[in-house]
Amino acid sequence: MAPITFAIERWDSPSYLIAMDTSNLRGIERITGGDPANKVRLLLEFAGERRSIADPWYTGDFDETYRDVLRGCEALCDVLCKTKKDGKIGK
Repeated sequence: MAPITFAIERWDSPSYLIAMDTSNLRGIERITGGDPANKVRLLLEFAGERRSIADPWYTGDFDETYRDVLRGCEALCDVLCKTKKDGKIGK
């Protein structure tokens, strides 16, 4: 699966733009000119933590990265399910 290149033309359609780390977050905000709609989030923000997910290529700790990604994805899923039920963007 090829990565999707983010372009400003796509900015209006997503409810969230999710970054794994602060470097990605800054890049997204640079491309979009900021985040006045509060769409750009770190994945772990959905789990109540504002921190980056460590890149296992550099840390060698694939288990920690897996746990962080799983925790973030489960929390995001909870938000999306609540959003579907309530009809509005959560958190």
